[in-house]
Amino acid sequence: MEYYVSASVLSADMLHLEQEIRKMENSGIDMLHFDVMDGIFVNNISYGLPILESVNKCTDMFLDVHLMITDPLKYVKRFADCGADNITFHIESESDVMETIKAIKECGVKASVSIKPATPAEAVFEYLPYVDMVLVMTVEPGFGGQSFIYDTLDKISSIRSKANELGLSVDIEVDGGINAETSPLVRRSGANVLVSGSYLFKAEDMSDAANKLKEGSGD
Repeated sequence: MEYYVSASVLSADMLHLEQEIRKMENSGIDMLHFDVMDGIFVNNISYGLPILESVNKCTDMFLDVHLMITDPLKYVKRFADCGADNITFHIESESDVMETIKAIKECGVKASVSIKPATPAEAVFEYLPYVDMVLVMTVEPGFGGQSFIYDTLDKISSIRSKANELGLSVDIEVDGGINAETSPLVRRSGANVLVSGSYLFKAEDMSDAANKLKEGSGD
């Protein structure tokens, strides 16, 4: 299984974002994780289309867009046009899940679904044949710097087991409290895309921190 690190822009120095992107490019980071919040679906507001478009113009990094918004279907094409390489949306949103997956695919972008900590793993099983990735939130979505919720490990294992049962090589992404201590736990549970923010951006050596997230990938 291939393992990837997706660095959460939410933890970057937004005043010097281009320098932060260059740092990521030179640190073995595989993806740039772009959290979009509307202040309704989650109790926070982040950045949106203009920032993504600007980021896309200054880097060739894979742009891993996570929509924490009420009506993702309405905005799929606009985020794809602004450079998203993957669009993740929540099955708890108001948009029809299959219609949203279809709309993302029609834009030529990878489609992913996400679930909050309280949503059972079984909620995504029917969508596994149609998506490229499942994002399991390991903290409550909305704010960075939260502590890892250990109960989500069983959920990751259940989704990986179901994907294997169906013969699918779907990626499983985790987001929230991912660091050198929790990364071995999520990898062993079946996750292979690790989103990290504070741990990476506060590290003295981002490259070393990213490598630590991938250590033990042969487990």
